Amino acid sequence: MTTSISTWFWSDRFWLPENVSWADLEHPPPGVEYPRLGHLVCVLPLAVGVFLLRKLFERLVAKPCAHILQIEAGVPRRAQPNAVLERLYQSKMCPDTRQLEGLSKQLDWDVRKIQRWFRIRRNQDRPSMQQKFCESMWRFTFYLVTFLYSISHLWVSPWMWDTRHCWYNYPFQSLSPEQYNHYVAELAFYWSLMFSQFIDIKRKDFIIMLVHHLATIILITFSYANNMLRAGTLVMCVHDASDIFLEAAKLANYAKYQRLCDGLFVVFSISFFFTRLVIFPFWIVYSVLFESWEIAGPYQAWWLFNGLLLVLQTLHIIWFYLITRIAIKAIFKGKVGLVFCRSESLIENMVRKKRRLKSSASYS
Repeated sequence: MTTSISTWFWSDRFWLPENVSWADLEHPPPGVEYPRLGHLVCVLPLAVGVFLLRKLFERLVAKPCAHILQIEAGVPRRAQPNAVLERLYQSKMCPDTRQLEGLSKQLDWDVRKIQRWFRIRRNQDRPSMQQKFCESMWRFTFYLVTFLYSISHLWVSPWMWDTRHCWYNYPFQSLSPEQYNHYVAELAFYWSLMFSQFIDIKRKDFIIMLVHHLATIILITFSYANNMLRAGTLVMCVHDASDIFLEAAKLANYAKYQRLCDGLFVVFSISFFFTRLVIFPFWIVYSVLFESWEIAGPYQAWWLFNGLLLVLQTLHIIWFYLITRIAIKAIFKGKVGLVFCRSESLIENMVRKKRRLKSSASYS
């Protein structure tokens, strides 16, 4: 049963162009190596290493920087110990009106007092400003290093300047050490984010970020197995470019360097527009859609990858719309940093508004 499912899943007709089979890729010419899924076995142990490296980096580099910038961890106000409320909190951080009324009768507490307890308990679980600074500094460092590394090997690659080279002789394209290192680093990083989500303090956008990381891991893994490395490295490089300025703006905001935060937010907005709404669709997606069709021809996995890239581009448009709304509000209010701080987690803000509406309803 397992063999038949594996055979169906890894069908030549699905993953490879016409007249090409997996057997053709198993015996490359002397001195040439093609990507194989087995090459990525080392990613999971490396992800654990990346996670440990992050903890070491936060302790030895990020925290001292936070102290220099006078970003203190702070001690949140702790909620009064209550086994009944704590048990409900673990399953539902914001109880509805009916649950609040039931708790009020059970504990002989006023509804407002119970709501206050849940608000303090939620604040108790929120990461401190210092913790946010350390996490952003780690991501900033990773994005900067990987972007510089990818640019260093893509700059001398012909497919960076002419994307048609991504499809010449596809899929019989040799794997370079730089491509392998880039893929392994990105995969290990996103796997480490998957691990850390279950260990770190749970955020409001836990499920969405989990799905995002999982989708990214699947895309990177299958583009490697399908030898779409040339286009894949371009996609990763383009996405890392704007993320650098996003994390830098967060760092400036946490350190209360308002003008620097404002400037970095503007640079982030411009770089996001240029990389994800200009370069990505008109250079990379165009190549995967049209140039690959012309040179390599379409096949079943081709439709899948292009569909996922178009979904990703749709998300870019939605995100840029949200960024633009935030920027316009900031310009009129003259407080880019304040609004940017709120934009750090759009989902969290929407959840808070929903909770406030529920609280108002319960008061009435």
